[in-house]
Amino acid sequence: MKGNSYFSRKLHSLVGIIPLGAFFVVHALTNYQAFERGPEGFANGVKLINSLPLLPILEFILIYIPLLFHGIYGLYVAYQSNSNTGRFKYGRNWAFTAQRVTGVITFVFVFWHVYDTRIQVYLGHITHEELGMKMHEIATNPLIFTLYIIGVLAASFHFANGLWAFLISWGITVGERAQRVSSKICMGVFVIMAGLFILALVAFRSSEFNEVAAAVQAVRSIL
Repeated sequence: MKGNSYFSRKLHSLVGIIPLGAFFVVHALTNYQAFERGPEGFANGVKLINSLPLLPILEFILIYIPLLFHGIYGLYVAYQSNSNTGRFKYGRNWAFTAQRVTGVITFVFVFWHVYDTRIQVYLGHITHEELGMKMHEIATNPLIFTLYIIGVLAASFHFANGLWAFLISWGITVGERAQRVSSKICMGVFVIMAGLFILALVAFRSSEFNEVAAAVQAVRSIL
């Protein structure tokens, strides 16, 4: 039983970084194109991703299955674990608790976001070209915008702090000094990832995306 638990935790740690962490970074950079290059840049990024061969199969194998395993097993770990923050007031115990809390928030947020965007494409309600318009609708709703900010902050922290734990778990940062240095680097990763997503959300609220949304609605009314 212990062997199975050890293997499951190792696999849980691994898929959190590869492939989910890699996808998280790519997704952040793609969304950031909305801030850096506007609607056209974002559309080009989405087009590039959707031009990949066998994309639905790749998404299912490399994203959805790992996401389900990582999320569901992570909820189980969060339920089983005991927080020491009430007894020991130091940073890593708070990070331990925050990792589990942000894991739950991220799990709910990611599935909500996937349903609002990717699933709507699969259902035929919107096209890939209309994802910018959809994100504009999301970002201009004050309540949803606030929830998205919370979601991307939670996801960014969960990824960065999970990366720190991954480096320890897999024997990459063994010594105390290495762990202190990697902690600072990973918190830098948190700031960068959160910044990319927040800037993208701000960009989706802009007049440029509003004009795109208006143009799409005009075409739909004609058709």
